[in-house]
Amino acid sequence: MAVTKPQDTRTRILDVAHEAVLAKGFDATSIEEIVAAVEITKGGFFYHFPDKNALARALIERYLAHENKLLDGVMSRAHDLSDDPLQVALIALKFMAELLEDMPNGHPGCIVATAVYQDRLFDAGVREMNRKAVLSWRTRFRSMIDDIAAVYPPREPVDFDGLADMVNGVVEGGIVLSRALRQPTVTAQQVLLFRTFIKLLFSPRIQ
Repeated sequence: MAVTKPQDTRTRILDVAHEAVLAKGFDATSIEEIVAAVEITKGGFFYHFPDKNALARALIERYLAHENKLLDGVMSRAHDLSDDPLQVALIALKFMAELLEDMPNGHPGCIVATAVYQDRLFDAGVREMNRKAVLSWRTRFRSMIDDIAAVYPPREPVDFDGLADMVNGVVEGGIVLSRALRQPTVTAQQVLLFRTFIKLLFSPRIQ
């Protein structure tokens, strides 16, 4: 008889919890339904995750690792196609929109945003992890914007941290609009509109 490895069980728990949390939130996702779906005992669950805070931390860590790998890949591909910082940003945003368009049912949602909406459920450690996650995205996109501005000064004065946060705001807002309107393509459209905004903001003025 095959023996299930603890790491396999942990991964299955995270897979089931991830899907359930995105579908209905942390509050409505019970430990009982997770253990039933994974076919383990409660003791088996608590072996890996002492409580929901531990589960939330693991879900956020895994989600961030996946998103960072995805964004690293997008930026790497964009850099392969151009050395111009504005073109790199425009290409990367186009790739992001294409990734979103390839999701037939729309973006499934963001674990970080879901945890933020229900942060009353969690301890200070989870809330701080969420704060650092958002700041890490700001840092990533601020670097991209700084590279552009070093070559192409913006046509209008803008706060670069706010502009970097706007990337995340556009995607998260697009997900909400997509679900409300039941139109899976809305998030990709929002990213393309942001791409147009970046192009207009940083394109050199015609003399």
